[in-house]
Amino acid sequence: MTDNPTTAPPTATAAPQHASQRAPGYGDGAAPPSGPATLAGRMRRAAVPLGVLGGVAAAFAYVGLVDPNSPGHYPTCPLLRYTGIYCPGCGGLRSAYAVAHGDFGAALGLNAVAVIGYVVFAAVWAVWLSRTLRGRTFEIRLRPAYWWAIGTVVLIFSVARNLPFGSALAP
Repeated sequence: MTDNPTTAPPTATAAPQHASQRAPGYGDGAAPPSGPATLAGRMRRAAVPLGVLGGVAAAFAYVGLVDPNSPGHYPTCPLLRYTGIYCPGCGGLRSAYAVAHGDFGAALGLNAVAVIGYVVFAAVWAVWLSRTLRGRTFEIRLRPAYWWAIGTVVLIFSVARNLPFGSALAP
């Protein structure tokens, strides 16, 4: 072995690195690695979307078991009760009840906007879960014009269902 000052002897170990220079691992409080290929990593990432689905499924199951058409189980719409005007959500519980029982025609007749909302939720949820499982972020970014358009459609629906020519939209 030569005394070359530029190389360390083979038995010497490198000096410990500063924590900011080390690769993350178990010793510094980091979570265990969960790559896209591991089932545990995928399930951990899918926990929030699956939790949301569980909450929505529980709500639909409850509405499916407790009929909103029979009085006493749900509060009445305050706007309908005090003014006689249907709000955009009036008929939504009965619509959810019909969806839970597979009667989509009745659901559309009770509250078409709610049924469209259920379908949009299902599509957005599927995209959310898919992106989450692949380790990608999910964010809903719509231009203000789209939000204004959605609001305008809901407002027109609300007004039309309260006028004589729009009685087909009333629950």
